[in-house]
Amino acid sequence: MVVSLFLVLSCAQEIVEKPKELTLSEGFKNPTGFYNANPTFSWKLPVSEQIKSQSAYQIVVASSKELLPDNADLWDSKKQKSTQSTFVKYQGKALKSRQKVYWQVRYWNQDEKASDWSEINSFELGLLNNSDWQAQWTGLDTAKDSIKGVRKFLMHRPQYLRKGFELASDVVSARLYITAKGVFDVHLNGKDVSDDVMTPGWTPYNHRIETLAYDVTKLLQTGKNALAVELASGWHSGRISRGRALYENFASPKILCQLEVVLKDGSKQTIVSDESWRGTTNGPIRLASVYDGEVYDANYEIPNWNTVAFDDSNWKSVEVEAIAKDVKLAPKRHHTVKNQIVLNDVEIVSVKENTSVFNMKQNMVGVPRVKVPMKKGDTLKIRFSEMLLKDNTFYTKNYRSAKSTDYYVAAKDGVVEYVPKFTFHGFQFLELSGYDKNAKPNASWVQGIVQHSNFEKNGTFTSSHDKLNQLQSNITWGLRDNFFDVPTDCPQRDERLGWTGDAQVIAPTALFNYSTHAFWTAWLQSLRENQSEHKNGLVPFIVPDVLQNKNGGSGWGDACVIVPWDIYNITGDVTVLEDSYESAKKWVGYYQSKVRKKPYIPIMHSFGDWLQPYPSKSLKKGNRGDTPKELINTAYFAHSAHLISKIAGVLGKTDDEKKYAALYKAVANAFENEFFDENGKFKQERQTQTSYLLGIYLELFQPETKLKAQNHLLEEIKNADYHLGTGFLGTPILPKVLDDMGEIDLMYKILFKETYPSWFYSINQGATTMWERWNSFSKEGGYNSQSMNSLNHYAYGAIGQWMYERIAGLASLAPGYKKIRIAPLPNTEFLTSASASVKTPYGKASSSWKIENASFSLDIVIPPGTSAEVHIPYGNKDNLLENGSIFTENSNLKLMSSDDNSVIILAEPGTYNFQTKL
Repeated sequence: MVVSLFLVLSCAQEIVEKPKELTLSEGFKNPTGFYNANPTFSWKLPVSEQIKSQSAYQIVVASSKELLPDNADLWDSKKQKSTQSTFVKYQGKALKSRQKVYWQVRYWNQDEKASDWSEINSFELGLLNNSDWQAQWTGLDTAKDSIKGVRKFLMHRPQYLRKGFELASDVVSARLYITAKGVFDVHLNGKDVSDDVMTPGWTPYNHRIETLAYDVTKLLQTGKNALAVELASGWHSGRISRGRALYENFASPKILCQLEVVLKDGSKQTIVSDESWRGTTNGPIRLASVYDGEVYDANYEIPNWNTVAFDDSNWKSVEVEAIAKDVKLAPKRHHTVKNQIVLNDVEIVSVKENTSVFNMKQNMVGVPRVKVPMKKGDTLKIRFSEMLLKDNTFYTKNYRSAKSTDYYVAAKDGVVEYVPKFTFHGFQFLELSGYDKNAKPNASWVQGIVQHSNFEKNGTFTSSHDKLNQLQSNITWGLRDNFFDVPTDCPQRDERLGWTGDAQVIAPTALFNYSTHAFWTAWLQSLRENQSEHKNGLVPFIVPDVLQNKNGGSGWGDACVIVPWDIYNITGDVTVLEDSYESAKKWVGYYQSKVRKKPYIPIMHSFGDWLQPYPSKSLKKGNRGDTPKELINTAYFAHSAHLISKIAGVLGKTDDEKKYAALYKAVANAFENEFFDENGKFKQERQTQTSYLLGIYLELFQPETKLKAQNHLLEEIKNADYHLGTGFLGTPILPKVLDDMGEIDLMYKILFKETYPSWFYSINQGATTMWERWNSFSKEGGYNSQSMNSLNHYAYGAIGQWMYERIAGLASLAPGYKKIRIAPLPNTEFLTSASASVKTPYGKASSSWKIENASFSLDIVIPPGTSAEVHIPYGNKDNLLENGSIFTENSNLKLMSSDDNSVIILAEPGTYNFQTKL
């Protein structure tokens, strides 16, 4: 018995735990309607003492579960000796629209022991080609009865469209493929098909319209059924920005809908949007606009309109149009917007006559849910604001022409409940007027429904300092609020556009905090589509490009190079480099085309160091700051060439690697000679921090000039009383440059400043998100008198990257965190603890430090399949404790270096605690 038990235990110890968290491409998990017929596969190794790394893997892919793992008919990778467990490219048989695919993976650990097979995962492809669609664009001609809206823009009446149909037998499976020129909400037999918001989202509609696929098997029934759609203008047919939109704003919204059903008797039935549909504009949503809000009149409600019982014979016949060949219909390649959080902690600020103001206590994006007592025929007016003025008056001037107002007309006496459907607002304060005059306002009347694209939380950060924690909260709220299908600059005024400069500075911070890999790559596709409209390689400064401006902006258009490079370094996904490579080269070609008299100095548009504080009063365009555009043009010309050289190296394009490296060096040389003297001083009389920051961070100086320029930078910071003096371009690189210079204490001093301009200044004024300007608002003076005062802009939140990577000390040292750097930089004047964690492609990594009783403690987690370079900033190897014992080298921990003040250790996967005396 003893021998038998020993054998059982021995065998059990040989079992290697199966891989977990299988995903496709940019993080998709078992998707329906997937966009990619050539996906990549990723998985994580389990956390176990047995598993430090992977030595080999095998992926099997099949057309049915039953064929796995031994009879995979689509692809069997066989055993591949490789440590790669992320973004392994599919190399099997060609896949096609609608196809459902199943896959498994197993791996061999560092000791060549095979794991069990993973759970079976699957994906189902959407309609990949225009030719897959039998449906037609369908809807009413609402251009005929459009209504004059704000500033004389025409607004389309929302449409109610439906189609009744019969099914001869029980349903085995059903897929609804649908999209719109506009935004829609779809129902089957009176039930919501999904909880998606403002679908299908926003792309360059003249190039590509995204489609969605839903499994609706359980919503159908034998016999009569009804398919019904609410349709509004959205971004496609509504007013966008300044009214010079590319899209035909007066073209009526349309839907494209295809329901494919497999019946129990083996037959198939397809219901499509066509001329047989019926529609009306006499529904309760009277008007709906992204900028202006929604008008809902309960007197127009149509009971049971989306059920089989409804008689639509009095509704209008629809119009149809064919699918255009030059506009691609493609499955949505990132997740839809959804309702994410409900804010219930609401307080009443003021009540005056029949008007009440409510404070959500958080600047948010989404819609309210109101439950308000009303009298029949009265109109409830709902207004929004980001901040109240000193006298608690309601302020909306910074919304500019965006009315951002909802209306509800009551059809009967009593408590009404209303949630706007085809609009969204940016607000912290909400004003209700027009409710029952006899009712006493209650905080429970209002809830805030927070909406943003559907991604998961990816990273965390916290510290011992309340205002630094509030800054982190402001960063993450600002990110979520502005990730509304595209990365917008602001969510409240008549803009809400995908500004490329804002995007490129925030991408690393965003990727740390949230799983936005797919979100960014989807937006980059839109960028490339808009770039294709310009033969000279111009990248528009907003994407989707509705302004159709023919100028490209340095520091903005460079998003086509910088964002893919950031994604690659943070995720390890080389696909994004492959997809963006030609786009990046074209953009550098645009720079080259703008060089005139002076070699390598482009003469082109630039927004400068946008919203730099204290600009010279003599500037004609003060918002662009004092750093000259020619300097910024040249700096980013060099930087993009440099990055392309690096990307070419990753992709194995050796000729391009050398070509662009040479170009970078030539432009960098021109930069130094044109804008700086022999003492490394910026030649312009008005000195700027950003001029030095760009030259230093982008490696545009000779070594000896760099040292001189660093001293001038420090002088400029001193002249600003140790405040930052930077705008959108200079701010993200300020901490990186000071870090590289070893000026850690100075960076802490700047970060923890309380007065303007600083990160804490806005917090002291009540900010719960990042602001557009360093002084957009003050408690004493109210809104800045200058234009553009968004209290929800994420660009200055780029400081988050330094907080995570250097304060907490958690950074990627090799693409995708394959190698991790854990190197916290404490400053006891401001902090006694900080911690960060991030879900890397290999698993969770974390770094958490604290100082107490003259002792420094560091807790870290290193996921399987990676290694970490751990920098312990105090003590030496002789007084270092590891998990409570004197540190000794072993198979998991190797000493790299040690001096009197720090220790560097190379660590294998595991959980560790290090302690040392200060």
